[in-house]
Amino acid sequence: MTDTQFSKPLIYMLIGSAIILALSLGIRHGFGLYLVPMSDEFGWGHNVFSLAIAMQNLIWGAVQPITGAFADKYGSKIVVAVGGLLYALGLLMMAFSSTGLMLNLSAGLILGLALSATSFPVLLSAVGRAAHPEKRSLAMGIASAAGSFGQFIMLPSTLLLLQNIGWSAALMVSAILAALIIPLAWMLKAPMYSAPSAQSLENKPSLGFKDILIIAKNHKPFWFLALGFLVCGFQVVFIGIHLPGYLIDHGFSAATGTIFLALVGLFNIFGTYGAGWLGGKFSKPHLLMWLYGLRGIAIIAFLMLPLSAWTIYAFGAIMGLLWLSTVPLTNGIVANMFGVKYLSMLSGIVFFTHQVGSFFGGWLGGLNHDMTGNYNMVWALSLVLSILGVLMHFFVTEEHVIHD
Repeated sequence: MTDTQFSKPLIYMLIGSAIILALSLGIRHGFGLYLVPMSDEFGWGHNVFSLAIAMQNLIWGAVQPITGAFADKYGSKIVVAVGGLLYALGLLMMAFSSTGLMLNLSAGLILGLALSATSFPVLLSAVGRAAHPEKRSLAMGIASAAGSFGQFIMLPSTLLLLQNIGWSAALMVSAILAALIIPLAWMLKAPMYSAPSAQSLENKPSLGFKDILIIAKNHKPFWFLALGFLVCGFQVVFIGIHLPGYLIDHGFSAATGTIFLALVGLFNIFGTYGAGWLGGKFSKPHLLMWLYGLRGIAIIAFLMLPLSAWTIYAFGAIMGLLWLSTVPLTNGIVANMFGVKYLSMLSGIVFFTHQVGSFFGGWLGGLNHDMTGNYNMVWALSLVLSILGVLMHFFVTEEHVIHD
């Protein structure tokens, strides 16, 4: 076996990571379908549900560096198992939420904590540590792509549950599925990749958390990368949560929004895998510039063309290709900059800015709708942020600050 082939432990970890991501992100991807039925039943404006989801994303991002540090120190499997337990608990509590406070506690706080332990920063960092540097971007892309399949499967399943048993029972079924993450966490045990020349570095002093944080703090390309990731968070959460409601406002059924989100999940499989593969061959910052630029063009086309089922589904397919393609590229850049020893923590810091964008994308969408009856201002802001995303990555490099 050559150094660039995937080892059996890594393949085992890829399978486990993919299933966990499929469950975690697949369930989360369907949250937008609950906005209208829950808001209608309790007489909420869109802002109540939107604020809870926005809080979820902010808490997720705020604790992600801490969760990542625990995963770096104690191992990913323990952190992911705890996250699976919290995920099931949060969904059960959400199923019985009849007030904004209860919704913020369950969907906001508990699910935010759960997602910090069961999503990309922790799982892709575990994969990145076990993969050969030349195959790291591809391995992350494979895990992301396979995980994206869950988003495709869960959307129609969630809609069927909502239509047949109601939103509360649908959340209870989702809680049972989330509990499967707990045993799956024990598949995350591949050893860290060690280069053949690593023996010559045995006497090199080891850097601690504080040392790494100081180095990262003073590395400007790291912060430009983080600012670019803010754009991603804003756009995907705004569209993922509010597009179904936007379509209902324009006379389309809930099924149309579900098909849109399912197409995003389906084409996200190809987008994330393709981004991981391309990231091993071309400049990752340049690829990210293209991704953010193409997102802006896709949004302009969607808003300018007559709204029909075909334009909606085409927008879903295009956005799916661009949806989470940023993730393996961004995590790959962080790994190239600082190595993989503290990758979960450093990816978590970058991911925090993503979640700040997610907070505003989710919250401002609901606020804009409640104040004006439309989403025009947030669509315009999404376009401005696409330009910002392109500009930020002009200043990002993959220079090795710390070697593996």
